Amino acid sequence: MHKIPVTVITGFLGAGKTTLIRHLLQNNQGRRIAVLVNEFGEIGIDGDLLRTCQVCDEDDQPSNIVELANGCLCCTVQEEFLPTMQTLLQRREQLDCIVIETSGLALPKPLVQAFRWPEIRTGATVDGVITVVDCEAMSRGQVVGDLDALNAQRQADDSLDHETPIEELFEDQLACADLVLLTKGDRISQGDRQRVEAWLRQELRPGVKLVPCHQGAVAAEVLLGFNAAVEDDLGQRPSHHDHDHDHSHDDHDDDIQAVPLIGGECDPERLVEELRQLVQQQEIYRIKGFVAVPHKAMRLVLQGVGDRFDHFYDRPWKPSDLRQTQLVVIGRQLDAAGLQRQFAAIAPRLQVINPG
Repeated sequence: MHKIPVTVITGFLGAGKTTLIRHLLQNNQGRRIAVLVNEFGEIGIDGDLLRTCQVCDEDDQPSNIVELANGCLCCTVQEEFLPTMQTLLQRREQLDCIVIETSGLALPKPLVQAFRWPEIRTGATVDGVITVVDCEAMSRGQVVGDLDALNAQRQADDSLDHETPIEELFEDQLACADLVLLTKGDRISQGDRQRVEAWLRQELRPGVKLVPCHQGAVAAEVLLGFNAAVEDDLGQRPSHHDHDHDHSHDDHDDDIQAVPLIGGECDPERLVEELRQLVQQQEIYRIKGFVAVPHKAMRLVLQGVGDRFDHFYDRPWKPSDLRQTQLVVIGRQLDAAGLQRQFAAIAPRLQVINPG
């Protein structure tokens, strides 16, 4: 039996991992790809966004997109990742490859080490590790575009059992990479981009390439087929946690929450304007979801990190869909009732489901 090649895609919140995987699925060139994605929030926005972007009808292969929603992937390997991989390996003859999107908090090396386990080793191999880097953030001297949003994600993850400084986690992502994709390079000057690339080359192992990436548009031939057998090459990929045996636990902040919101049709420009005001009024770190736009047959995808919002139409509404606006608002000490009141004017019938 052949081993299924697995590509691990790592990078911080907002770097563009989901956009990259969407493009891969839409341009799969006949490859049968299964995706494991970390999710946060009661409405599975990222999973649904990936599930509905394939060339084939999404109902044909509903089990090829798997959401792992119980926390940092490297900290839930035995509880969640292992049984999920075992299930996928039972279908190995129906798959050509597997792509794993980490939450951005996961240490890549412990995840790769799981592929040495007997339950997985005979059926799968890590073809390569791809690290997605926010070029715009790095030009400002930051490794992540919105540090508050990343810290909120960290504090909300009850499974997280490693307390790693962001800079060390970034260094681990680079040290484990077979390829580094640079996103948002079009938002900075050529000089800033060259300085970012020069710094990254100093941090990377010889032979690891930097590839510009705009809106996730990277050919499948670039992303797949490294044949690196990474699980057998970990000695060449140093980590700050190589000698750790016991992790200390973070003090988790119970005030971090994901509030799902559901409403009716609304104007996207007005919605974004309202959301920007809310980000100033409450401790909101990330907003994502789908918007029902009046007189539009297409569903609008909305994503916001900090006060920066992007939106695009992804597919037509189906007859089986509930034509409604679905958002997940992630932040600290959110006033769910206040969110309802302020959205009511632009998204009628909006209601909070299971606030807090």
